[in-house]
Amino acid sequence: MNIAPADPALIDSRTAAWRLLTTLGLVVLGNSSMYVVSVVLPAVQAEFGIGRADASLPYTLMMICLGLGGLWTGKMADRHGLTPVLLLGAAAVCAGFIGAGMAGSIWMFGLAHGLMGLIGSAATFAPLMADTALWWNRRRGIAVAICASGNYIAGSFWPPLVQYGIEHIGWRNTYTGMGLVCGAGMALLALRMRQRPPMVQVAPATQAGQRPVQDRSRPFGMAPGRAQLLLFIAGIACCVAMSMPQVHIVAYCTDLGYGAARGAEMLSVMLTCGIVSRLVSGLICDRIGGIKTLLLGSVLQGIALLAFLPFDGLVPLYLISGIFGLFQGGIVPSYAIIVREHFSPQEVGARVGSVIMATLIGMALGGWLSGWIFDITGSFQAAFLNGIAWNLLNLSIAVWLLLRLKKTTANRHSVK
Repeated sequence: MNIAPADPALIDSRTAAWRLLTTLGLVVLGNSSMYVVSVVLPAVQAEFGIGRADASLPYTLMMICLGLGGLWTGKMADRHGLTPVLLLGAAAVCAGFIGAGMAGSIWMFGLAHGLMGLIGSAATFAPLMADTALWWNRRRGIAVAICASGNYIAGSFWPPLVQYGIEHIGWRNTYTGMGLVCGAGMALLALRMRQRPPMVQVAPATQAGQRPVQDRSRPFGMAPGRAQLLLFIAGIACCVAMSMPQVHIVAYCTDLGYGAARGAEMLSVMLTCGIVSRLVSGLICDRIGGIKTLLLGSVLQGIALLAFLPFDGLVPLYLISGIFGLFQGGIVPSYAIIVREHFSPQEVGARVGSVIMATLIGMALGGWLSGWIFDITGSFQAAFLNGIAWNLLNLSIAVWLLLRLKKTTANRHSVK
């Protein structure tokens, strides 16, 4: 295995483009379980005779493990390269799906998803986003967005297939098939990721998209640990809000009498539009920088969540699902770009892993919290309001960081 860093001349090259395409395939396969579990939630709830909050626990456990796994997989990839980590992840995804398909209780089902999160999906999330950021300079924003869009491609591609499988061969056999297909596909693609990324100082974009940030030792004019903590909190808050429609749209449609199949279609529409959102947000990010892109996405996500409150008709829900996907798809990649722009490049792997972990904790917390709120209120309206409140917290932090950035930039110019 080639453990030497690649030639810096390969940055922004055709080699980087082919690597990005391979990365996209790995993300689609490795993150399949994040959206499949939402589709099987009604069937699992019915089979095990449990409440909505308990049925949401496997998703919650998987997302927590995915966040924690992003820390160690990022460090392992920095030390040993991506291929060993990805091969281990392929084995975990295969074993996790098959184990979940054989589960005799909700806890065994949840533990199998925890395995997929901790070792499987974690190998294809934060490490691949960090790796992509190191292979691109001029088009770093769109490259990271393409990598991150694999997550939403998985969300639009797998749910209809899994719903078809549930209806024709049952959810257990469907899970076994998913394990074999995704595990084998990940293993084959992992062999194409042997080359280590170029390790060079890349000039970061700023909020104007032009002048580089000068002092990376004090991001936003504060200690790196404090800045990281604020991004961590913002990441949790934004994804608690984001998780309500993504995790519960299938169950929501089932409760409204439209059926799980319609909900799976809405989830697919939502995440297909999320692909477009991530790509467009990547282009925007290359122009205005990560922090402004985060602010824009947070405002739009809040508007989309508000739109769910007055409408519960079938056609409006399809439209709002698409709007939600279009509005929020660029939020999570913007956190990785912010880290790349404002923190030391030597720490990018660990810091991207940390902030991505925060977003996944937010998804986990939000998925369970929305189910718990439904169980005690009998309605998803309160769950939507809860998501809006968390989104306001994320928005407040983004605004404050932008103001800090403007202040430190102005102070730097006044000194000159």
